[in-house]
Amino acid sequence: MNGDRILRTTCSYCSVGCNFDVTLKAGTVESMRPATDYPVNLGKSCPKGFHLLTPFTAEDRATRPMVRRGKGLVPVGWEEALGLFVERFKDIQKRWGRESVAFLSTGQIPMEEMALLGALAKFGMGIVHGDGNTRQCMATAAVAYKQAFGFDAPPFSYKDFEESDLLIFVGSNPVIAHPIMWNRVKMNKKEPAIVVVDPRRTKTAEAATVHLPIRPKSDLELLYGVANLLIEKGWVDEAFIARSTTGFGEFRRHAAAFDLRRVAAATGLAEEQIRDLARRIHEAEAVSFWWTMGVNQSHQAVRTAQGIINLALITGNIGRPGTGPNSITGQANAMGSRLFSNTTNLLGGYDFLDPGHRRHVAGILGIPEERIFAGNSWPYHRILEGVENGEIRGLWIIATNPLHSWIGRGPLPALLEKLEFLVVQDLYVSTDTARAADLLLPAAGSGEKSGTFINSERRIGVVQKVMEPPGEALADFEIFRRLAVAWGCGEMFSQWSSPEAVFQILKRLSKGQPCDISGIRDYAMLVEKRGIQWPFPSGASAPPGTPAPEDADSDGAAAERRLFGERRLFADGRFFTPDGRARLLFEDIAAPPEPPGWEYPLALITGRGTVVQWHTQTRTGKVEMLNRLSPPELYVEINPADAARLEIAEGERVRVESRRGAAAAVARVSEEVKAGEVFMPMHYAGTNLLTYPAFDPYSFEPAYKLAAVRIVKGAEERSPT
Repeated sequence: MNGDRILRTTCSYCSVGCNFDVTLKAGTVESMRPATDYPVNLGKSCPKGFHLLTPFTAEDRATRPMVRRGKGLVPVGWEEALGLFVERFKDIQKRWGRESVAFLSTGQIPMEEMALLGALAKFGMGIVHGDGNTRQCMATAAVAYKQAFGFDAPPFSYKDFEESDLLIFVGSNPVIAHPIMWNRVKMNKKEPAIVVVDPRRTKTAEAATVHLPIRPKSDLELLYGVANLLIEKGWVDEAFIARSTTGFGEFRRHAAAFDLRRVAAATGLAEEQIRDLARRIHEAEAVSFWWTMGVNQSHQAVRTAQGIINLALITGNIGRPGTGPNSITGQANAMGSRLFSNTTNLLGGYDFLDPGHRRHVAGILGIPEERIFAGNSWPYHRILEGVENGEIRGLWIIATNPLHSWIGRGPLPALLEKLEFLVVQDLYVSTDTARAADLLLPAAGSGEKSGTFINSERRIGVVQKVMEPPGEALADFEIFRRLAVAWGCGEMFSQWSSPEAVFQILKRLSKGQPCDISGIRDYAMLVEKRGIQWPFPSGASAPPGTPAPEDADSDGAAAERRLFGERRLFADGRFFTPDGRARLLFEDIAAPPEPPGWEYPLALITGRGTVVQWHTQTRTGKVEMLNRLSPPELYVEINPADAARLEIAEGERVRVESRRGAAAAVARVSEEVKAGEVFMPMHYAGTNLLTYPAFDPYSFEPAYKLAAVRIVKGAEERSPT
């Protein structure tokens, strides 16, 4: 191809982990195509993936460091910017203590960058508190798995979409949020039944065999009620329960309180619908349960996720093809963040509170043990509370935009003004958060650097650099390295010389852990084997990529799938707990913190709007084709009965109000939502003026999915005074 070069890279939008082949001609991107031989996407892509590189050429890219002078940001050189970072943060720590500075990170950068950031901040700079925006999407799943299984371990492979007789989606809309996963569902030749548990008639619900339109946040009542029916009728796997779980007796007594009448009243479902769900679970040979943000973002999220886990455990639907309690991850590298960012746990899934773990990690890294703080970081919301009450005086925000995305965001601009120094490290000068910075550090995008991501099925995929960042922008990895030198701890990170060098360090940290990746040779092996699912310890046999000679599709389609050796966890019925048994965990039902009432009579539910939008539209909003396929402004879906009562017509401009503010929106009259409920997409800044800032007590994940609102005619947007 006359010197053409083809590179393999992983999409940096969602957690599916699609791979693309990027053809370079004379150093310029000639084409980008979904990889046909990659076991995740099999030559498919959603519209966002096809335009993965486009936003990186936007006119508002941050191309030079910028410092606030007066009311504006002015460009400076890197030496001055790094010097100012060190001077201001060290001064704050000197005057207020090491805990007076914090960082907020992301699930959108490669694993090696996350690890270097966490190690630099905590071991090098002495920063105690740091969290990632994965707190907003995946903290619930991580805690639920850790408590139940002994480790944050999603058990499934994407192949399970194709091997289930019954797929149950709870608070999950993969047709819109994860269309490549839905494509795998459509590849299922068993003609499976599909049940969707969701208040709203989503696109996934429309495609389902059964839609159970429960009342918002009544999932846990339903899960306990179904468990009670299964136990009452003897539709459980008693041998698996006895061999592989603990707590069944207590759980049985707890679930007995959730009789059909109670559950029907709480959920709004008919008793026969609940019976039918239990019957379907009993009759299916392989049941897979799938959940995402509709479960994770709740006031009682961890116990709800564990309600799903409990159903899988008591029926033995785990460790076999087509089964599992399966959490679909949000961001591209949220799994990498959960294991290797050094925020919610010590590097490699270790525990900051365990002296043995601290000693072990310090030994591998060659640093003094006392450099590792013997305590957990504050979670995201507690860091922001610290800003509000003066405990946090300096804040470093990396690759995230909380002034748009944080729950109940109205007070946040005034809160950040209380900081003595705000550093934002991002791609663009135009994000809500970047505009508030005292120091802006220009970063490279995923197409402009290298590293690895871990997707929802635990598959590690390579991110390869395909283009240069503009101007003086640098990869986050290089920014962190330069900051280490400027801070005076560069020697501590002398071995952290490149992303692949850090990958080798992370291999050593993972060895012997459930997430062991010590058998992965290097990045070249990841490309050769088309990604590798953890665990993959040293000496592992039959690595992914090894042909399975007896596997052949009868119709000859997608023969590449023979190559991948996809793997699931817990096939032996043994878990990562000290006794090898999974825990059945449960709790009394907690009432929603802000139910609708007389003043605010409507229940607001939120979620992804269309397949072409992503999060705060920081990137997707810069792609003309995606904008053409997406609503140009915030909208609210309202049931025809409520619209008639309020005299609101289709397309009319309205104001949606909560106790925290008001957002202008366009009315969409739709039966996709029930009377008494409205839906607004998460991608527009106005939505999070309305959301109620409640948090799960175990994961501290924000409860984005339910708030009390009212709708009035008008179009003004306001924050609380």
